[in-house]
Amino acid sequence: MFGLHFENQYGFSMFLCLLLQYGFINTCLKSLVVEKYGEETWEKLRLQAGVQDSFLTFEVYKDEITMQLIDKACKILGVPADMVLREFGEYFFEFCKRSGYDHMLRTLGGNLYEFIENLDALHSYLSLSYQEMNAPSFRVEKNEDGSMHLHYYSDRRGLCHIVPGIIGAAALDFFNIELSMEIVNQTEEEERTGKKEHIVFLVTQNPVFSYKERNEFSSSPQYVAESQDLEKAKNTVRDRGSSVCPVKKSHWKTVRGIITLGRGKLLRGFDPVYPKSLWIDTKTFCNGLPFHMVFDKELRVKQAGVSIQKIVPGLQNMGICLDHYFSIVHPEVPFTISSIQKFINSQFVFQTRREMMPESWKQRPMLELRGQMIWMESLQCMLYLCSPLLRTLHELEERQMHIADIAPHDVTRDLILLNQQRLAEMELSNQLERKKEELRILSKHLEEEKKKTEALLYAMLPQHVANQLKEGKRVEAGEFKECTILFSDVVTFTNICAQCEPIQIVLMLNSMYLRFDRLTTVHDVYKVETIGDAYMVVGGVPVPVSTHAERVANFALGMIIAAKGVQNPVSGNPIQIRVGIHTGPVLAGVVGEKMPRYCLFGDTVNIASRMESHGVPSKIHLSSSAYQCLKYKNFEMTERGEIEVKGKGKMHTYFLIRNKTATENEIMGMPMKDLDSGHESVQSIQEGRTETIPGRTQPEKDQTPAIAMKYTDGPTDEQNSLKRRNQAKIADLTGSYLVTI
Repeated sequence: MFGLHFENQYGFSMFLCLLLQYGFINTCLKSLVVEKYGEETWEKLRLQAGVQDSFLTFEVYKDEITMQLIDKACKILGVPADMVLREFGEYFFEFCKRSGYDHMLRTLGGNLYEFIENLDALHSYLSLSYQEMNAPSFRVEKNEDGSMHLHYYSDRRGLCHIVPGIIGAAALDFFNIELSMEIVNQTEEEERTGKKEHIVFLVTQNPVFSYKERNEFSSSPQYVAESQDLEKAKNTVRDRGSSVCPVKKSHWKTVRGIITLGRGKLLRGFDPVYPKSLWIDTKTFCNGLPFHMVFDKELRVKQAGVSIQKIVPGLQNMGICLDHYFSIVHPEVPFTISSIQKFINSQFVFQTRREMMPESWKQRPMLELRGQMIWMESLQCMLYLCSPLLRTLHELEERQMHIADIAPHDVTRDLILLNQQRLAEMELSNQLERKKEELRILSKHLEEEKKKTEALLYAMLPQHVANQLKEGKRVEAGEFKECTILFSDVVTFTNICAQCEPIQIVLMLNSMYLRFDRLTTVHDVYKVETIGDAYMVVGGVPVPVSTHAERVANFALGMIIAAKGVQNPVSGNPIQIRVGIHTGPVLAGVVGEKMPRYCLFGDTVNIASRMESHGVPSKIHLSSSAYQCLKYKNFEMTERGEIEVKGKGKMHTYFLIRNKTATENEIMGMPMKDLDSGHESVQSIQEGRTETIPGRTQPEKDQTPAIAMKYTDGPTDEQNSLKRRNQAKIADLTGSYLVTI
């Protein structure tokens, strides 16, 4: 397949074949999945493949990453591998075009044959800068019927189906032709160094014309070797009719053949003029082309340039075998005249053999030559016009060579100097991309920390109050004419503390408060504070609601049930709590700056505290005002009578027994499916857990979703769902709550 790498500073682009090592390929694959299947599919795919979410364009990655992504994509999408690879090939071509680098690709050839024929030359040039590049080779053979055979050689097995995707997309876009590509042969050539897989495609194509046009101009398909100029000529003749070329339609095929033989240039042919004799002597030729070689069918050297003779002295002995001194690096073919003729249109890279070099070269890197092969039929010899393959000044120095060793007309001089500058700036671009990625990761972490900070702030203050403080606004105190306040504490907490280690107390309270905090979500009440074993909740503050008493009452019933799931570290039995509730007016506001708290003030707070302190273990103690609010709300209550309340004298109080209409699961915010599936009740589940909570082990966080109980003045189901998601995020960020003892 092809790949693209580019640097925006230079407009330099890269269209490679299967250059999987670089991050651009994986970025393209991610873009394909996200664009066609959604972000969730990509997230699922990358997690299963075990790869990161983003890739650096110029970073080198292992092939296994791309292979793993493709394998998981096949399984997740339920699509065969060949279809996935072909779709990726088609998308990759469009992805490269969107990057703005299609102009360079259009210049590779006037037709598809020339386009593919020049790919290896492009790869050879790009390898100067991208030394990790490992591109396959292409070889094209024309057939008599106008079709062609495309030979594809690659180290990487099983990826040949990407080739039809990309070649087909390029043919349709650049040459307006549709391709049909089928594999006619597939072998492994182990004798080739590195290139293991050899795939042969039969390629036929048709122009994208209307049905009428296709029948009018040709009874057979338009094939790869014909030039675009032929299409222009046909269109001109068709549009202007017989006034231009009064030939019968039956003779169109003959006319087309004449135009094709002229390379598609009607009446504008070119006939070169050659001198009768060669006006250059041998010495001038060898000096002017210092890196050329001529050899015959037996690979015997007949002629060599002066510079290559200087580096490889053995070439001064005319008649020696070329393969004794050089090996072919690219294309990776056997060193025979027939193999070279087969790849005559490819650029050839030769490398000197270390054992045949002078002693002074034994410790240096071997010299590589890159150039073109030209078969001279009259002499039955091959001419190799080449230049030293050097990328940087450092490589020039390593071989103890100089710019002067290269012919003045050879662009290798300019290429070395230009590439030196480009590599330096490319490294800067690489560093910039790495820093950009680091900044993105840091920004992501910063956003996560910001969410944690906000979550902690919302745990301390009501959300609208916290938002006002974040914006630097002053939060005014407010008076609430009626609200319901709850206090609770642990029975014999002082005795438990005296007999346990501090960590056991912390774990016990943390386990209890995690359950209580979940219930605040179920009944939408506000947790004011926790001090030691005391837990304070208010309903109707900071957002006034008419059902404040019902919410707090149901919350209290849930507390009694939840407390049975917390183990007393001394006795091993479930803990017991006292709960007191009172309804009345309060004043509420933010107190403090360094550690701001949302506090309640008024006699209502004191009375609620007295209801708790004068309560009975595992009972919910109500004041008369709280009783009046709940009297007609389907709650079962019993009268306690008058009791002496410290600082308040005699007060008539009550006990809350149960909610006559709500189920235990509704009060606890458990999913209703638990009832249908025959699961145990919330109470029994919690009681069962008491046997598994060790005294010195951190309790597990309750993962059961909190289902908000419905009230007459409550939010809609959609609002409840959104609120639950937000609260779940806050719980995940904050984790366990700190307890003040």
